[in-house]
Amino acid sequence: KLESSEESLTFAARKLLSYVFVEQSQPMQTWMATNAKELFEKALEINPDNDSAVVGLGGCYMFGNLPGNPMEQIVKVREIAEKHPDNLYAQMMLGLGGVKSGQYDKAAERFLLVVQQQPHNLEAIFNLADAYDRLGDKPNAIKWYQKAKDLIQVPEAKNEIQQRIETLQQQS
Repeated sequence: KLESSEESLTFAARKLLSYVFVEQSQPMQTWMATNAKELFEKALEINPDNDSAVVGLGGCYMFGNLPGNPMEQIVKVREIAEKHPDNLYAQMMLGLGGVKSGQYDKAAERFLLVVQQQPHNLEAIFNLADAYDRLGDKPNAIKWYQKAKDLIQVPEAKNEIQQRIETLQQQS
């Protein structure tokens, strides 16, 4: 906030927003999203064409339980994704929004776009596997869990993923 450059504001806001996804406490999520929202808005005052700030602001409303009209912000994120399909931040945000709203098919489409351009993006790969899992598409879920397992170096995580793969294979 003290530096107030577009770059610093956007960086700090994105960092805060990233913690909203892992925080368990709803009041803390809202606090972080509210602070991130203020930083994104300041960045947009400096540069109204900052797509990253627009996408991040939409994320604050989608995931931070903020008052107001989240659909208005989601539409802006969707417009950026349609205008710039290679904007992977927008695609990830819409994918995560799809998961939150139970639209797993749309979420999978978004995550697949990200993985096609960033084949080692573990966050997108895990979310893609999970979206297929929730859709009941076991072959695709297994495929993407296997890809995640191949990329992960932590033995305990590899074992957990393998257990999930085996469970899905047994259900097939």
